[in-house]
Amino acid sequence: MQFRVGYELIYTFPQPTPIILVVNIHESRAADIVVPDLPTSDPPLPITAYRDAFGNLCHRVLAPAGRFRLTTDSVVNDSGQPDTYVYDARQDDVQDLPEDSLVFLLGSRYCETDLLSDTAWQLFGGTVPGYPRVQAICDWVHNHILFDYQNARPNRTALGAYNERSGVCRDYAHLAIAFCRCMNIPARYCTGYLSDAGTPPPYAVGDFAAWMEVWIGGRWQLFDPRNNVPRIGRILMARGRDASDVAITTTFGPNILERFTVWTDEVHANAEAGMHH
Repeated sequence: MQFRVGYELIYTFPQPTPIILVVNIHESRAADIVVPDLPTSDPPLPITAYRDAFGNLCHRVLAPAGRFRLTTDSVVNDSGQPDTYVYDARQDDVQDLPEDSLVFLLGSRYCETDLLSDTAWQLFGGTVPGYPRVQAICDWVHNHILFDYQNARPNRTALGAYNERSGVCRDYAHLAIAFCRCMNIPARYCTGYLSDAGTPPPYAVGDFAAWMEVWIGGRWQLFDPRNNVPRIGRILMARGRDASDVAITTTFGPNILERFTVWTDEVHANAEAGMHH
């Protein structure tokens, strides 16, 4: 199975403005990439690559004053299989956790473990540690938050999502991550493409998706509190503590985002090139 994935971002800048981009397919999927997802710009400018502290591939560019377009269009092989789960995964004691997972137990910009700890233990203290506890957290968050694209905002935290009971995929992820960390389960934020394959219409407008990975059973395991069902065509871009580590773009100056388009489309045999919704 193949997916065509990409984005188009069009900005207007009043002055030359630096941009950081975290929108590349993660190196764990490098072997699946058929058509590379190198970012290109209009007007054409040098876009330099680097790796951040979490190993994500990032890019930086100095956008000129005026209209500036960033885009990529890539093709990726995928198993076509839904997300897999290890239902008997056990929870590790903190003293047995690998050192590189410990940072994902701590509070972060959008995941206020200190403010949510009492709530987490009241809600989930009676659940079975390991997979059942994480699934209970996902079920609760999935049912507690009403998905509302119109109500999205970049500064809502896990506590904000808990109190306001509405949000988008990043808010579901932040609240579930915070609850997991409160229960001494390492959890990290993931961003990437997610296809509509295998789901009934109507389909939402294309966007990047957010989910989480949780350390149980001696490995990182994927959970998606927003959708809370196994999905097909999930293509990881980046991982971090929360959305602040892996923001799609960070612009260092005033700007207007005129257009934001994302596609994750199944490539059918003999499909007409150039088609995406």
